[in-house]
Amino acid sequence: MYAALGLLWWATIRLAWTGMSCGDWPCLFPATATLVLITAGVLAGAAWALGHVGVANGRRVAVKAAWMLAVLRLAGEALPSWSASWPQAISAVAAFAVAGGAAGLATTPGLAARWRRLTGFGVLALVPLALMAIWLRAPL
Repeated sequence: MYAALGLLWWATIRLAWTGMSCGDWPCLFPATATLVLITAGVLAGAAWALGHVGVANGRRVAVKAAWMLAVLRLAGEALPSWSASWPQAISAVAAFAVAGGAAGLATTPGLAARWRRLTGFGVLALVPLALMAIWLRAPL
């Protein structure tokens, strides 16, 4: 389900960005505000959708997934930027799917606490790894 939400998020962002149709810097504030509002709407919709498909603790899963998406977004800075739109769509779908799966695992009732902590620390470990990759790629 989170992969579908990732595709919906990416398509909505692309439509909003195309609809603004202005240069980079004059639209920085409105574009950022639109991005934040769309992202908040999709994540709130995820909590609602999880509750309606019968996921126990749907809101808790959605909140954990939102945090994991933020961490994955920070780690995604190590990835190269693409001018084509299909790699961007694939990375958005993958990030949402990984965050949803990891959040589902981290909130599974009855799972040993060490596995939940290991999942959280594993996602958090992506940030220093991404920073190291950026540092290693940077020209000296």
